[in-house]
Amino acid sequence: MKMEFTPIGTIRTPYEDLAPFRPDPKAKGEFSIIIDEQYQSALQGLEEFSHIIILFYFDRTKKTNIIVHPPHMHGRETGLFSSRSPNRINKIGMNIVKIHSIENNVITTSPMDVLNGTPLLDIKPYVPDLDCYPEASRGHTS
Repeated sequence: MKMEFTPIGTIRTPYEDLAPFRPDPKAKGEFSIIIDEQYQSALQGLEEFSHIIILFYFDRTKKTNIIVHPPHMHGRETGLFSSRSPNRINKIGMNIVKIHSIENNVITTSPMDVLNGTPLLDIKPYVPDLDCYPEASRGHTS
């Protein structure tokens, strides 16, 4: 089966070559999402939410390894699916960001851990009752 995705916009960050391993709330610079104008009307109602989930395409990642060495594990290895490595099989990434403002087709957000110019695949509203599970296990990230 072959799937195709069409980017709906572009992510803007101050990171050109290297992004942090997770969003840094104190990061300097501008963070925004530029939606292609043809999709601008799809933003209607989004201003009612404080946060959004963004899905994007890791267009500059390296070779994918099935076994990875996450930085917090100090040299130990784990399977790709139990990591947040950007080197994914399908190269799909996700962030949850706070909306600061929406003006026309531009969403200004809190910091992201994404390279500048990354293709945006989708936006979904973050709904705490649906998207938060306080009882969830942290696995090896604790």
